[in-house]
Order: sequence, then structure tokens, then C-alpha cells
Amino acid sequence: MGSPHTPSADLPLVEISGAPRDRGLAYGTAARDRIAAALEFYERAFAEQRGLSWGGVLDRARGWLPVCRDFDADLATEMEGIAEGAGADLLDVLALNVRGEIIYDSSFTRMPADTPAEEREAADGCTSFALAEGAAGDGHVYAGQNWDWRHGTKDTIVMLRVVQPPKPTLIMQVEAGQVGRHGANSAGLALNANGLGGRFGSATGVPQTLIRRRVLDSAGLTDALNVLLRTRAHIASNALLTHRSGYAVDVETTPGPCQWMYPDDEGLLVHGNHYQAGVPPQLADDYRPIAADSLIRVPRARRGLRAARLARTGDEVRKAVREAMSDHLGYPESLCTHPDPAKSEVRRWSTVLANLVDLTSGEYRVAAGNPCEHDFLPVPWNLYDGPGGTP
Repeated sequence: MGSPHTPSADLPLVEISGAPRDRGLAYGTAARDRIAAALEFYERAFAEQRGLSWGGVLDRARGWLPVCRDFDADLATEMEGIAEGAGADLLDVLALNVRGEIIYDSSFTRMPADTPAEEREAADGCTSFALAEGAAGDGHVYAGQNWDWRHGTKDTIVMLRVVQPPKPTLIMQVEAGQVGRHGANSAGLALNANGLGGRFGSATGVPQTLIRRRVLDSAGLTDALNVLLRTRAHIASNALLTHRSGYAVDVETTPGPCQWMYPDDEGLLVHGNHYQAGVPPQLADDYRPIAADSLIRVPRARRGLRAARLARTGDEVRKAVREAMSDHLGYPESLCTHPDPAKSEVRRWSTVLANLVDLTSGEYRVAAGNPCEHDFLPVPWNLYDGPGGTP
């Protein structure tokens, strides 16, 4: 774990391969300390924000075990291996993979309009973007995002490469112990995701970490879209898919209907943490965005990212993206989010990592923290190296 090419000494690189249990065992062993840190953080966070003991969290997680096994038995086996390698219980690892679903599990309903602001901040933050066909002046296709989440999880993040023939090879940034979150694959497909908040309906749905991993396991666009459109998710979440061909589509998924949108006439597509394609009818009467700052972040990102169209080299594109994603209007809850010292430790948010993937060249870059403070530096893996690489 670790490399001279690591974007940060504090951002471990983990590479796994083989059968599902072998992959999980290698992952859990390599990320053991970070998995322990993640469990410690969420035990404190659930106690403070939901009044739940860790035993209560595990009781809720247990209900997703059969759902996960039915949806993808290999990923359930991978989680078993992670637990073994980390010296943890399977339910501990499962809880890390369903932490967003558990947050909403107390009500099994949509979030009421009068829910206090501190309770609305539970879903994944993030501002995702695609520089699809024509949006970058160097002619390449790019995807990325600012990943905004609990500042206390910053030291739980790992960069994960998964070699799993005949499926595509993946590069992802995840919280340690999770089997999926944001990333790209050797078939030239990138997934960036954003929480939309809450849920509606009563049926237990599939957790987001497994849905996102299944998307990234897809060898083709149609396969990936089928995962999003045919899977009943437990909570609402946004998925932005970008393909090396220059195609991009954004799908707002919910436990009910899905809605979608495409890049603008200049090839730019940006999404935050509010519904942009349309509010589902189940929420229409009293919908409120989970994060007011999303209404600031999205237009500011659009405004800044337009400069990439004027760039002529990869260096110029990266500079334009970094400047755009370092915007501080609304600070500290800005596009480049910084922790608010006025809030308790488990309620502080920050941009814990930003990524920029060149789907044309296969170069995967990350800023290990706020992009205003960290350059986009390459990880030592190219998307198209190894099994499953696109010619």
C-alpha cells in the first residue's frame, strides 16, 4: 500500500485482484487501520446525530444482508473477505456500506419539509461534472467531482484498483470498507454520484454502494444504464455517467421514478444535491433541497468549467477545472467546502477529495482534499492498463 506516485502520503493506494473473497481479504488487510477509523467515526456520528448505539446500527444493517446477497452474491462475498482481513464483523463492514440507508432507516419515509437543517445534512454531498464532447478545448473527454462529506472521514478514504476479469478493471475512491462509490473503469465509463436526500415508499431497496459498484462493473453504457433504471434503490441518489466516446447522461434515481438530463449545447453537464431534471411527484407537495448550498455550487461550477472550452492542452484543462472547483462563494459551504468550526466535529463537512478523469487518455487524477489547496495529481494506474482495457 502506498507508492512514490501517490497523490498524497495520507491517501493509501490499494490494489486487489482474484476471486471475490480473495479481493475482499486483500482489501480488508491493506485498509485495516482505515476501516477501524471509519467504524470509530460512524459509531460517534450515529450516537450524536441519531441517538443510535453501534449495536442499534448493526441491527438495522442486518436487514440488508439478504438484499445484498440477492442483488450481487459476489459483492456480498467480497464484503465477507473485507471483514475477515480487517478483523471486523461482517455486519460492521455492511454498516459502512449502508450508512446512508441507515441514516434514513428511522423513518422509512420522505424527509418532512420542517425537518431541522442539521438533520437534512445526512446525504452525500458532491458536485459532479462531465466535460463531454466539445466541452474541453484539447478534444479530450473528462469527468470528475468535488466529493463533499463529513470532514471526520477524511482519514478513512482509500484509492482502490480492482482487477477482476472478465469484468472491467476499476479505479475508485471509497471510504475504507466500501465496495463502491465514485470511479471509472477500463471500458471507458466514469460514474460520479450525488445524494438527493430522503426516501419514499416502504419496500427495502438496494444500497447505493452496491448499485454504484455494479454500474462500474458494466462493460457498456447500456448495461450501466440498465443497472440504474432497473434497480430499486433504497434512497434517492444522482448518477452522472460519462463515456470516453463523448457521451454523458445524468440519471436522478429514487425508490420510485427516474428522470434524466443531458449535457448542454457546449457539452457541459453539472449536478449537485437537488433535483434538476424534475421533482418526483411523490415529493412535489413539500419538496425542499437537502442542501441549500447546492443551489450555489451548481451554477458556479458551470460558470467556471466553461473556461475548459478555451484550453488547448491537458495542463490548461486541469488548471481551468481546478480553478472552477476551488470556488468559495458561500464559504465555508461553497463549491470547495471547508469545515465549519462552529459545528460539532461529526457535523463538519469538507471537500474530502476531488477527482478528474481523462477518459480519452485513461489518466486518473485526484486532489487529496480541497482543490484550492491540492493539485490534481495522477495515481500510478492508467484506466486502460491491464485486463479489460479499451484499445
